[in-house]
Amino acid sequence: MHIIRSKQFTAERAWGALPIANMNGVTTRLHWTDQAYQWHTNEGEEVFAVLDGQVEMHYRLDGEEHTTLLNTGDIFFASAGTAHVAHPIGVARVLVVEHEGSV
Repeated sequence: MHIIRSKQFTAERAWGALPIANMNGVTTRLHWTDQAYQWHTNEGEEVFAVLDGQVEMHYRLDGEEHTTLLNTGDIFFASAGTAHVAHPIGVARVLVVEHEGSV
């Protein structure tokens, strides 16, 4: 049993993470950030839930770049191989569920 107050979580660096669970190779981590990540793709699916703040999510479909604004409570699903990068607007806290070892 563990209770996490996501709005109280901070990290020493952008995209610092608090590991929450590893369920048969699928990890759940809480991230704190105030800076953009990097363009990347994952071999598996990724679920990205904004718990606090706003995140501008950039992603590529068929070689074309798209952008969507994610507000608190919004969820982004990246299928395997989808190139994407998250740009927080100010400070954001994000719950990420993905295969263990993903970038």
